[in-house]
Amino acid sequence: MNDAVIVDVVRTPSGKGKPGGALSSVHPSDLLAGVLSALLERNELESTQIDDVLVGCVSQAGEQTGDIARTSLLAAGFDETVPGVAIDRQCGSSQQAAHFGAQGVMAGAYDIVIAAGVESMSRVPLGSAAGPQDPYGGAGIRARYPEGLVNQGVSAELIAARWGFSREELDAYSAESHRRAAAAAASGAFARELIAVTLADGTVVEADETIRASTTAEGLAGLKPAFFDERTAERFPQIGWNITAGNSSPLTDAASGALIMSGELAQKLGLTPRARFHSFAVVGDDPLYMLTGPIPATRRILERSGLSFSDLDAYEVNEAFASVPLAWAHEFDADLDKLNPLGGAIALGHAVGASGTRLLGTLLHQLEATGGRYGLQTMCEGGGMANAAVIERL
Repeated sequence: MNDAVIVDVVRTPSGKGKPGGALSSVHPSDLLAGVLSALLERNELESTQIDDVLVGCVSQAGEQTGDIARTSLLAAGFDETVPGVAIDRQCGSSQQAAHFGAQGVMAGAYDIVIAAGVESMSRVPLGSAAGPQDPYGGAGIRARYPEGLVNQGVSAELIAARWGFSREELDAYSAESHRRAAAAAASGAFARELIAVTLADGTVVEADETIRASTTAEGLAGLKPAFFDERTAERFPQIGWNITAGNSSPLTDAASGALIMSGELAQKLGLTPRARFHSFAVVGDDPLYMLTGPIPATRRILERSGLSFSDLDAYEVNEAFASVPLAWAHEFDADLDKLNPLGGAIALGHAVGASGTRLLGTLLHQLEATGGRYGLQTMCEGGGMANAAVIERL
């Protein structure tokens, strides 16, 4: 079986996912096209060498329909013979794209693949694909869960209540995410992964708009709960209503992508393999708590990989809400200095379809900067799922 190696990972800056955000004027296919073009140019490849382009995208509605992978690669000037496919595994969509791409390389079905993701949450708001319909399913789901499933914010509240996290703990974690991201940006830690986006008016966006260096826990303490409603409060009296906009990931516009191929081919092409995919896992979990999936996903990948938790030199656990990585860290007694060391989605944004390959790039660059060997990436996903991957720096 081939080794599947990562040769390059890039991302756009994160723009606020609302009208007037730094990237809100850019069509999502054009946003991703810049990532795809950069991967070719930086590695001196022709588009005809790419076997497939796998793209994570959650809200496949409006401007993100019509197979956003195909429209983006055509917008990037790729040869018409290059195929592309859009993937939806909710917040883990582009991590799943990377898994599928790497597994295809390992099996010999692909030589070179691009795994990527895009989400323009300003132009295609979260939930657009559902429209007026019930996103939680029809009669079969209602029969199985007669009291109904809940949105992710309420799930984050349930997690905070189960693990006993106070509002102060959640806000302190969130402020630290901004502090780490701001320090990383100032030090140039993101320079290798960031590509600039030039707007139609000539403005160049080259820094993350979502990082707020001035954020403090004291400032976050003044925000109101974001998901409170009386009916839900009656149903779940244990909830303390501590999830706010400040300890949640912001709506975000961004794209990201990874160039994946066999190690043998990379050497033939004169390219440097930077890491290899070591292990994969994907699990389902309680759809009511929904965001706890990274815990069983981590347990499964440790079993499959033969590694112990202490072998991991860094871990990226997506910060959909502060309660998610905190619960994960509690379960594994994790070293918080190794958890999202450059800041997480609370500061860097969560452009849902693009977050998986964004985390992959951040993890790779952290391993390279510190000399670490093994890194873990795991994502909570809508419906109660999670992906996990271990990469090994080369």
